[in-house]
Amino acid sequence: MKYYIIAGEASGDLHGSNLMKELYKEDVQAAIRFWGGDLMQNVGGTLVSHYKERAFMGFFEVLKNLSKVLGFMKFCKKDIAQFKPDVLIFIDNSGFNLRIAKWAKQQGFKTNYYISPQVWASRAGRIKDIKRDIDKMFVILPFEKEFYKKYNFEVSFVGHPLIDAIADRNQTGIFKFREEHNLGTKPIIALLPGSRKQEITKMLSVMLSLVDDFKEYEFVIAGAPSQDFSFYQQIIGDRKVSFINNKTYDLLSISFAALVASGTATLETALFKVPQVVCYKGGTISYQIAKRIITLKFISLVNLIMDKEVVIELIQNNFTKEKLVVELRKILDPEKREKLFLEYFELEKILGGKGASKKVAKTIYENVKN
Repeated sequence: MKYYIIAGEASGDLHGSNLMKELYKEDVQAAIRFWGGDLMQNVGGTLVSHYKERAFMGFFEVLKNLSKVLGFMKFCKKDIAQFKPDVLIFIDNSGFNLRIAKWAKQQGFKTNYYISPQVWASRAGRIKDIKRDIDKMFVILPFEKEFYKKYNFEVSFVGHPLIDAIADRNQTGIFKFREEHNLGTKPIIALLPGSRKQEITKMLSVMLSLVDDFKEYEFVIAGAPSQDFSFYQQIIGDRKVSFINNKTYDLLSISFAALVASGTATLETALFKVPQVVCYKGGTISYQIAKRIITLKFISLVNLIMDKEVVIELIQNNFTKEKLVVELRKILDPEKREKLFLEYFELEKILGGKGASKKVAKTIYENVKN
């Protein structure tokens, strides 16, 4: 069978790579062509476009690069038409994928979506397009199944793929991690400022402003695979912090606390049982637009899944050094940490067990085969 997968960002690359591994197990003759990243490329198949080329964040930033975005869409449609896949698999990345899905459905291609667009957060009107253009939707958050049910669209809850990704990560050398990266013996506070230049620029400098207030801790920046160290160095300056690129899971496994940009990383941090403060600061125009269309009580996946405030969120104007100091001190307190750990264990139960990628691959293969 021929599979065409479209993923964006580092998280899509991670989940896409695990899905590809399972597809190859189900279908030994699988021919896979994809838009993704290094992790997917390491599994096999043919990389068409790397997500680094399409890393535009926010409404304003997308508008500024609209001609590039439209060019990618045109090229994608042409490439799909030439490849003639048996099925298209979209992974998150809704701004791009839903537009391609509309075209693909009109052309008669089978369309599957893995990791739903966040229609429950904003623009629920997109569900009409999803029902029209998507043959099968696989969701990874427990509340999404009930949400879609309200709109008479049957979806499959498969569990969260992060549980697999974290459980199955390579443990080799984890106990030598400190020594290899010269981290010393101080407790580690991990800094996860995101993966895109715009968000890193806005958040990392505020995170780093805490270094002198917490000298008994070692601050370590988790570098994103999409950015070079030279970019981070401009923000770090002469501050005494460590930088480790593309080893976020290893870093979280030995961290005492973390300051985390809103996104998938908040859930990853929780699954590693690391107390965290969630941070977000976007461009002024993009934030004002988002504030008017997003109807959620929370921005972090941890709080959304638990439907209550488990981790503190410092958003936009509340994301200041003064407030960050206060909240970081709270999660360093033993009593607060114990409560967080209990909440994290409950979160993992709600997310279901292992095997999300396997379930999706098996269902897709059987549907295409039949």
